[in-house]
Amino acid sequence: MDPSPPRPTPRAPVAERLRDWVVWFGSARLAASAAAVIAVTVGGTWLLRSTPSRPEDGLPFATRLSTTVAAVVEPADAPAATMPAAIVVYVTGDVVAPGVYTLAAPARVNDAVSAAGGGGPNADLSVVNLAAPLHDGERVYVPEVGATVPPAIEPSSGTSSTDPAGPVNINTASADELDVLPGVGPATAAAIIAHREQHGPFQTVDQLAEVRGIGPAKLDALRALVTV
Repeated sequence: MDPSPPRPTPRAPVAERLRDWVVWFGSARLAASAAAVIAVTVGGTWLLRSTPSRPEDGLPFATRLSTTVAAVVEPADAPAATMPAAIVVYVTGDVVAPGVYTLAAPARVNDAVSAAGGGGPNADLSVVNLAAPLHDGERVYVPEVGATVPPAIEPSSGTSSTDPAGPVNINTASADELDVLPGVGPATAAAIIAHREQHGPFQTVDQLAEVRGIGPAKLDALRALVTV
C-alpha cells in the first residue's frame, strides 16, 4: 500500500474552461442574453438623455398678483369722461336772433352771443362778461342800454341753473323764466303772459301793476329784475 496521498488533478487552462462553460450553457442562450443586455443598456441611455430645452421654457411665468394689478391700474393721463362734447344754452335779450343754441364745449358767453347773431341795436355788451365760461343749460341775457342790471351773483353749488342771470324781458320771457323771479309763481307768470297777449307788449315795467296778483310791494321787488 502506497502511503503517499493522491495528488490533486491540475486545473485546466482558462480558455479550455471557458469553452467547456459555453458548451454547457449553450451558444444560443448566450447570444440571447448578450442581446438582452445590449437592449437594456441602449434603452436606459436613451431614457436618461436630457431633452433639448424649448424657447418658451425660459419665459417668466405670470403670477395671479401681476395679472390683477394690470387689470385695475389705469393710465395716469386718462382723459376725464365727464367732459361733455357740446353744451346747450339759451340766448335772450337784445340779440339779433334769440333762441336755444348748441355750442362745442368748452364755450364762453361770447360764443353764445355770436351764435345768436351778436348784440341788437340797443344791446349793452359792456355789462356782459363775454369771457365767462358757459355750462350746459345756462341762460345768457344781453340787456339794452340803460336797463337796470342787478349785481352779478357768483355761481355756487346750491345755485339753480334756472336762476335769472340778468333782467328778464317780460315781453318775451316764457312762463318758466318768469316763474324764477321772486314772488312770481306759476299763476302770476301765467297772468303776465295772458295780459301781454290780450293788451299787447308792456310799454313800461310799471304796467305790471295791472296784472292780477302783483301789488306795489311785489312790483318794487321786481323792478330791478325785469325789463321791457
